[in-house]
Amino acid sequence: MNSVGVLSCFSLLLAAAAGQEPKPCVSPEMLTGGVSVATASGLMTSGTVAYDALGKRLRARHYGNFGNITVAVDELMLYHQEVMYEINWSAMTCRKLPLDTYFMPLHIPEEASLLGQAFLGSSSSWGMGLLTNTWVGQFPNSDMYSLTFTEIGCLPVTLSNYSPKTGWTTISTYNWVIGLSSPQDFFPPPFCYDAKMEKSAMPQTFFSAMEAMATKVQSMK
Repeated sequence: MNSVGVLSCFSLLLAAAAGQEPKPCVSPEMLTGGVSVATASGLMTSGTVAYDALGKRLRARHYGNFGNITVAVDELMLYHQEVMYEINWSAMTCRKLPLDTYFMPLHIPEEASLLGQAFLGSSSSWGMGLLTNTWVGQFPNSDMYSLTFTEIGCLPVTLSNYSPKTGWTTISTYNWVIGLSSPQDFFPPPFCYDAKMEKSAMPQTFFSAMEAMATKVQSMK
C-alpha cells in the first residue's frame, strides 16, 4: 500500500475514533426512580424522585426510619417558575422558596469536560458490567461538580457537588423507570396555594435542596 493509502486509512481510523468519543447527553424526558443522598457531614437518606424534562419539574421525597418512627420530607422544584415548595405533610404546612435554575439535574452541561469512562462491574462478558461516562466542571456559583451517567440511555448514576461551605454532596440514583407514575406529583397540595415567596431566602439549587432534605430528615428523628 502506498503512502497515500496509508494516510487515508489512518485518517479514517481517526475519524472513527473521534466519532466514538462520548458527548454531553440528555436523559429521557420523563423518569421515576430511587435516590440516596450522602453529605460531607456524614448524613445519609434515601427516597424517590420523579422528573419531567418537558415541564422542567422535579419532585423528591426522602424518608428516614428511626426505631418505630418514620419521617418524610417532600420537595417540589418547578424550574420554569424558579420556585421550590418545601412540603411538610405532618404539619400540613408549606414553604415557597426561590429556586436557582442554572443546573437541570438530569443532563450533562454542554461545557462539561469528560473525565473518563469506566465499567461498573466487569467488561469480561455481556451483561456483567455497565459502561459509564464521568463529566466534571464548574457551576456559575463556582461550585465544582462530577456527574456520572450511563453511556447507553444517558441515565444518571451519581451526581456530586463540591461547595467550599458544605463540602461534597453526593446523590446516587437507581431503579430508574422511563415514564411517570403520577402526573399529579408536579402540583403542590392545596395547603401550599397561599404560601408566600420567601424572597429573603437564598435561592436553592438542586444540590443544596437535596442536602437540606437529608438534614431535615435527620433532625426530625
